Amino acid sequence: MPSATRPYRQVARAAATEQTRARILDAFAEAIERTWIEEITLDEIAAEAGTTRQTVIRLFGGKEGLLTAVAERIGQQVVLRRALPAGPLAHAVAQAVVKDYEVSGDMVLRLLAQEGRYPVVTTLLDIGRRSHREWVETSCAAALAARPPAARRRLLDQLVVATDVYTWKLLRRDMCRPAAEVEAILADMLGKLLEEEIADA
Repeated sequence: MPSATRPYRQVARAAATEQTRARILDAFAEAIERTWIEEITLDEIAAEAGTTRQTVIRLFGGKEGLLTAVAERIGQQVVLRRALPAGPLAHAVAQAVVKDYEVSGDMVLRLLAQEGRYPVVTTLLDIGRRSHREWVETSCAAALAARPPAARRRLLDQLVVATDVYTWKLLRRDMCRPAAEVEAILADMLGKLLEEEIADA
């Protein structure tokens, strides 16, 4: 009997650890959306997650480990949100980035505001910038391939700027445009860059 119960206990323990890990990441993700990193304490995260500071340290090591883990999880979620829907490319890309930024945009902007103070944040944001450019390049591959190298790079730069989180911020937060209007504006911008006909909304 002991030999039969040991694997069960190990599986249960692993599941409990994963649940604790998820709660800690949820608490830290919520904290960095509303608080500067330097003001967040591991005690606060532990309390929000219903665990102890020692457990947070054991699972993540500290804030840098938490930042890395949250960034990895966000990256996985971004891939899912940025799956292109059917339809004209400009509309599809605009819809995908707005869908993503409506969830992740404010957190990314807060991290960008702290970039120079934490090397790990710079590293993670650099990964995000590269991933964004690669996503744009892959999504618009056909339009880019039709142009000579210099024009291709210029168009890619323009597409990256049009779909950047700061462009979303300018329209959504600074100009207070609703998400549907931001999507339409971006689709119009992208349509002109991609030389697509965009029907009036």
